[in-house]
Amino acid sequence: MEQEVIFKDLGKQSYKEVWDEQEQLLKANADIKMAFKFGNQSDSMPNTIPTLHHLLFVEHPPVYTLGKNGKIEHVLISEADRIKKGIEYFHINRGGDITFHGPGQLVGYPILDLERFKTDLGWYLRTLEEVIIKTMADYGLKGERSAGETGVWLDAHIKGRERKICAMGIKCSRWITMHGFAFNVNTDLTYFDHIVPCGIQHKKVTSLAQELGYLVEMEEVKYRVKKHFEALFPCKLIGS
Repeated sequence: MEQEVIFKDLGKQSYKEVWDEQEQLLKANADIKMAFKFGNQSDSMPNTIPTLHHLLFVEHPPVYTLGKNGKIEHVLISEADRIKKGIEYFHINRGGDITFHGPGQLVGYPILDLERFKTDLGWYLRTLEEVIIKTMADYGLKGERSAGETGVWLDAHIKGRERKICAMGIKCSRWITMHGFAFNVNTDLTYFDHIVPCGIQHKKVTSLAQELGYLVEMEEVKYRVKKHFEALFPCKLIGS
């Protein structure tokens, strides 16, 4: 059954504000599930539980985020220099290692109840990757997966040419997801010089603009990502 997902484009907003919003949306869904459990509702009918799916789009001011099991030594810049450059830092509760969010990057945060889609985190991550791969194909680029490494790459199997264009890291609680993907569209890639992106040594990062040779219209990218998200999950995005 096609699910409805409430879509909201937050524009430009600080990392902490949006992290807090995600936590609130996840908690609201978890509370709904708990209420149904204690109300003796059947666990065998998860589609009867009225949880709400969400998809948030946002661009953040410059910020480094380190996953819960990430290594602080993958942050190569001193705290003083980071502050001087105006880059925030958060150690957060998603999977994955260190990454960067900033202007020109499309960040997507799906808050989905996977019990109403498919209770398989591998399937969920591969589907998110496929959304970006399909979007890249719209621009004539071949997005690829790299074995054992979550996210989307170009030339993933050519040693020395591998470059990551989209990082992913999630949290899942009671089958409700949060965090998501960071798709480099027109991102200033020099910010990645101060970290070991995703904890992966000796591999580069790239962006749509870098690959295409021109700045890409962000609204067009959002439209394409939304279209592929709807088709692949499948769902209907409502709201704006």
